[in-house]
Amino acid sequence: MRWSQYKPWMFATAILLAVSGCYYDLEEELFEGVECESSEMSYQSDIAPIIATHCLVCHSASANLGNITLESHSDLKQVVESGRLLGAIKHLPGFAPMPQVGEKLSDCNLEKISNWVEDGAPE
Repeated sequence: MRWSQYKPWMFATAILLAVSGCYYDLEEELFEGVECESSEMSYQSDIAPIIATHCLVCHSASANLGNITLESHSDLKQVVESGRLLGAIKHLPGFAPMPQVGEKLSDCNLEKISNWVEDGAPE
C-alpha cells in the first residue's frame, strides 16, 4: 500500500492506541491493602533507592539544582540535619515542595524516610 491510500482515521487510531498505552499507576492503588514496612530503615537498601528514583534527576552532582546534591549519605544527611528534607517532601508550608515535577512521594515512601530521619538518618 502507498501512503496516499491510508485514511486519516487510521493514523488517528494508531496515535490513540499508542497514547492510551501510557498509563501511570499510583503505588497506593496498585498495592492497596499491602502494609508498608517502614521500621529499621537502612540508607543503602531502603532510602537510597527512593532518592535515586525520585530526586537524583534534579539533585545529582551534574544537575545540582537548588545547589543541593543528594548522591551520597553524607549529602542527604546535611539536608536532613538542616530540617529541609522532611519539610520539602511532605509539602509543608514554608518549604519548596519536592519533587517539584510529578507526584508527591507515596505515603509509604514518606513514612520510610520519616522513620529513617527519626532514627538519626543512619548509614
